Amino acid sequence: MQQNQQIILLITTLLVLFIVIALIILFSVFQKKKNLLVEERKKNKEKFEKEIIETQIEIREETLRNISWELHDNIGQLLTLAKIQLQNTTKENIQEVTDTITRSLNEVRALSKLINPEAIKNINLLDAVKLEIDRFNRLHFIKSNLQVIGNQTKIDEKDCIIIFRILQEFFSNTIKHSKATTLKVVLTYTTEFLQISASDNGIGFSSEEKKEGIGLINIKNRAKLIGAEIQFKSEKSQGTSLKIQYKL
Repeated sequence: MQQNQQIILLITTLLVLFIVIALIILFSVFQKKKNLLVEERKKNKEKFEKEIIETQIEIREETLRNISWELHDNIGQLLTLAKIQLQNTTKENIQEVTDTITRSLNEVRALSKLINPEAIKNINLLDAVKLEIDRFNRLHFIKSNLQVIGNQTKIDEKDCIIIFRILQEFFSNTIKHSKATTLKVVLTYTTEFLQISASDNGIGFSSEEKKEGIGLINIKNRAKLIGAEIQFKSEKSQGTSLKIQYKL
């Protein structure tokens, strides 16, 4: 009888010991996975923050290039014209001089919105896209149209920066390489998504040219950071289109 009790006690002790060891192992595995998850989240956050900073720098660089072109090609020409008109001012053309100077002032005011660093830091997607579209039309780069469907919904500022940079890259390629005459941008706000489409009527390009021509991999990687879906389409002589779906 006593021997049986000892055996039962031994078995019970071993069972308890086994359970304790199993719990310790499970806890260690859980803790390790938790630490890995925390570390992964930390790395993803650092990667995202780094991408945001790089994107802001790229937007500023693009903005400065645009300002440089406007100062040289637009405002510079307007001021030169005003100077010539002033040198030949008569009662008949005084209104022309006034109009030219007024146009120059309006262009300077438009530029001041782009120069303001807070405009990039606290970027509003709709306003930023509208500024780009207005600039294209004002400078006669390309006939551009912006359409907004639904009620504007505020989205995360950092996500706005990523989306705007994706669109800015598309716009830049359209202006520089597509030989397009029209550019159409549509922002559609629904209860769940912000859907953006941008399309031009340019020369387009084949799938072989796509990777080098538009930086599509870079665009897709940035979209992935904010959980957005990208659909890109381009065909020879059929124009190019970009669609973005961002979950609100």
